[in-house]
Amino acid sequence: MLKLENVSAGYNGMDVIHDISLDLSEGQSLCILGPNSCGKTTLLRAIAKLIPSKGTLDLDGQSIHDMRRKDIAKRVAVMSQISRVNFPYSVYDTIMMGRYQHIKKSMFKKPGEKDYAIVEQCMEEVELTSIKDQMIDCLSGGQLQRVFLAHTLVQEPRLILLDEPTNHLDMKHQVGLVKYLKEWSQKDGHQVIGVFHDINLAMQLSDNLLFMKEGHVKGIGHSDDLITSEFLKNIYDIDIVEYMVESYKRWEKFN
Repeated sequence: MLKLENVSAGYNGMDVIHDISLDLSEGQSLCILGPNSCGKTTLLRAIAKLIPSKGTLDLDGQSIHDMRRKDIAKRVAVMSQISRVNFPYSVYDTIMMGRYQHIKKSMFKKPGEKDYAIVEQCMEEVELTSIKDQMIDCLSGGQLQRVFLAHTLVQEPRLILLDEPTNHLDMKHQVGLVKYLKEWSQKDGHQVIGVFHDINLAMQLSDNLLFMKEGHVKGIGHSDDLITSEFLKNIYDIDIVEYMVESYKRWEKFN
């Protein structure tokens, strides 16, 4: 479904990511990890054609370079990090905006029964029904994150690109969100590509991991093959595994 070969991209004529290659078949998902400023978000933006890129970038056998933005939007939805907004729409209206690509096909360009049903379903799934009439400029960061997740889901994409989707969420909603995304990605040929900092959350979402450092892919494959003390120390310049083991030992006493 998604294939990249030697993809490079960046800003103002300077590449941030270099020669990225990956091949995801239908139904597979991927979590991208690495230190700050290593190019994770830039890679997502290149896949969504939000920035220019070089190299081969194919979606369903068609070059993304040749696709119009609205055609990409019908298959790919992007959810970026959002902590504040400056427009006073209700939760319900904001989520309904995600149906734009579908509503504009209507003769009357108004939401139909299917549009209302999908919005209601997505609000319920991410626990927003009780605040659907509140204005989004009055919401907490965690509530706002869930609003824009629902806004993404109502687009009915096949591929969702997520940039730190658990930011601003408490532990309950972090676990719930990752569980929901994993279930969503395992049906109907859906795919999720998510940028994470938390290795544990990433592994809960997908066994397929891609580690980046300084704009280059340093490892891609199954978590069992990549999660080693030596490899992670090379990526993060500290002994992540030792830290994780020490944390686990503290939790053992509660078992």
